[in-house]
Amino acid sequence: MSRTTTMTVRLSGALSDFVAAHVGETGSYENVSGYIRDLIRRDKERVEQEAFERLKAELARAFAAPEASYQPLAAAEVIARN
Repeated sequence: MSRTTTMTVRLSGALSDFVAAHVGETGSYENVSGYIRDLIRRDKERVEQEAFERLKAELARAFAAPEASYQPLAAAEVIARN
């Protein structure tokens, strides 16, 4: 179940001008809320992509390791480690 949260953000000077340039008839967004939601979505995607890239790198290192470096583990040992 999703919930809606209302937040108030105060911007002044250059930040306010920057947002204003992206909103309304001259900008890409109809209103400030739409712009902020898009920024948050993109930041969330960036964080998720970075986590995915870290996981990929870890798996690549594991698969590149020599087979002799692997150690057999019982299922109970894996469960205990996690």
